[in-house]
Amino acid sequence: MARPRTRPPLLRLERERLLELDYALTKEWLETDGLGGYASSTVLQCPTRRYHGLLVAPTSLSEKRYSFLARLEESVHSTSERALAEGGEKHFALSLVRYPGAWSPAGHQTLESFELRPYPTWTHRIGGATLVRSLLMVKGSPTVLIRYDWLDAAAPIELRLRPLCTFREADALTHENVDLHPEVQYLDSAKRTLRFKPYDALPSMVLELAGDGAFHADPLWYRNVELRVDLERGYDGHEDHFSPGQFRVRLEPGQSAFVCATLREPPVDLEQLWNLQERQRRERSSATLASAPLALQLGADDFLYRARDGRLGVIAGFPWFLEWGRDTYISLPGLLLARGRVEECGEALEGATRLMRDGLMPNIFGRDAATSHYGSVDASLWFARAVRLYELAGGDEERIERRLRPALIEIAECYARGTALGIACDEGLLIRAGDARTNATWMDAVTPSGPVTPRHGFAVEINALWYALLAHLEELAGRSGKSAQTAQWRSAREKAGASFLQRFWLPERRHLADVWLEGRADASVRPNMVLAAALEFSPLSVLQRADIVRVAENDLLTPRGLRTLAPRDPAYIGRYGGGTLERDRAYHQGTVWPWLTGFYVEAYLRAHGANATTRAHLRRLLDGFAVELGGHGLNHVSEVFDGDPPHRPGGCFAQAWSSAELLRAYALCETT
Repeated sequence: MARPRTRPPLLRLERERLLELDYALTKEWLETDGLGGYASSTVLQCPTRRYHGLLVAPTSLSEKRYSFLARLEESVHSTSERALAEGGEKHFALSLVRYPGAWSPAGHQTLESFELRPYPTWTHRIGGATLVRSLLMVKGSPTVLIRYDWLDAAAPIELRLRPLCTFREADALTHENVDLHPEVQYLDSAKRTLRFKPYDALPSMVLELAGDGAFHADPLWYRNVELRVDLERGYDGHEDHFSPGQFRVRLEPGQSAFVCATLREPPVDLEQLWNLQERQRRERSSATLASAPLALQLGADDFLYRARDGRLGVIAGFPWFLEWGRDTYISLPGLLLARGRVEECGEALEGATRLMRDGLMPNIFGRDAATSHYGSVDASLWFARAVRLYELAGGDEERIERRLRPALIEIAECYARGTALGIACDEGLLIRAGDARTNATWMDAVTPSGPVTPRHGFAVEINALWYALLAHLEELAGRSGKSAQTAQWRSAREKAGASFLQRFWLPERRHLADVWLEGRADASVRPNMVLAAALEFSPLSVLQRADIVRVAENDLLTPRGLRTLAPRDPAYIGRYGGGTLERDRAYHQGTVWPWLTGFYVEAYLRAHGANATTRAHLRRLLDGFAVELGGHGLNHVSEVFDGDPPHRPGGCFAQAWSSAELLRAYALCETT
């Protein structure tokens, strides 16, 4: 069967680069199912971290992800009469796996190219023939499909596909054990569909073949698979994979075969399902932001997901983050509003208010419903900012007035009264939070000795967001004709604004303090002042915004975003690497965060205007990220980068607010 015509690939790696293992093993692809699950590995299909897997998904009972199918051990076997006459069966490995001191098998040697179409596709040259392997996840289902096409061939082959299973929490490791049940249950007489449930506590996985072949039970363990990135990050990096057997599939020249792994019932027709998913992707593969790279726009959809209750949310990053309030509300404007998807943004925001109303708020507003305990001071304030941007984008007025505005009022009143985590409003109507033992802001790294970046007290971006909330409530009340409320919010805004300038503005240094506590201002040069300078509602003048931007440009700006601390500061750490302790110490002490680029662009435009020269200058900064879309996480921008050149990537290879804020920055340069 001929493959459907596809658009040119978003990215293509040729054989020469794929044979450079140290290069190719840093390139990671990602497929998502829209439910919080994913498939991911390196472009060589060689796992390098515990999070790699072909089916990693939450279960019906928990949002926590579990790894079910780690990989497939794949090989091609020639069964032609000529091959047998010349000395027996010939076989070629397609897989690549690392064991201590050895690679086995070395299937990358037949690999000719890797492409994103946008789903991952591998082309192997075997003799004069071509084997094409493609993989995609089914949207809306914890299901992965793998397709094999045998092209340009004169004789049939036999594919042997051995599923290697883990059935463990995604951030754990598994080892050979006596508790595993090795048996499989065949769901059809041809032995092409089977159910595998190795542990009673986890759901079963269904494996299905569409092709001329069957599954052959042959249980065994593959021991001591080495995960080199985990080892580099200071973790245990060896585990065992269990295989219940293998599919043996005969492929005639020009034929295709499909393999499916799912946590649901087996699909009726794998080929039909593949064609449907491919057609839907072609329809979605279009740019809505003319200036932003298509790869960045397509990758943005990976972070959007439906929770078990149907609510639209945002996965903070892959492969290890789940949903977090701060990340969600910083990301929504870029992921959705910047691409014209206003209604979906409103839906996500309204879904959050339902969680607030129903008391189901873990990680969403930074507050635990049962205790009113806040894990962060800023998640609710970022929600308020997202509501304002939704409004400016033309969001539904009735939704804003009836559902979102009451949530904003509740947030403001709760902060003013005070709550856990030391959140309170003082006599100057500014917000303090945290203590010497806790980190309440986004700079939240903690080691056994305490917070790495202590910011308890009055943090600059928290109070800038607080001022913006008060100003927005004033405007909403005025628009509704509620004069008493308008006066109340105006009075609070004016007092908070005066206190903000008095405490945070450093006239001799011409920038904002990072934290104010007990009459003392922390003058460290950090990017949080840029967040304050970027906001629409602000007590800062245009000249003050310009001064902040100038300091940030001189001390913090890199080609990959803003440093978290100026290099001249004695506490600066320019490299993010090593074990957990070393990484935590560097996390907010100089490490570069790409998401801050969006706020730098916004602050720059507010300070210098949106003329053609300004936009061109900022576009050059944004366009510099294009190389990263084919760098570490394909179609994605990493969580962090080193503060020192050459600014190596680190952290998650796909981070929601990194992509989101770059998209929002492109939109600002187009429309401001």
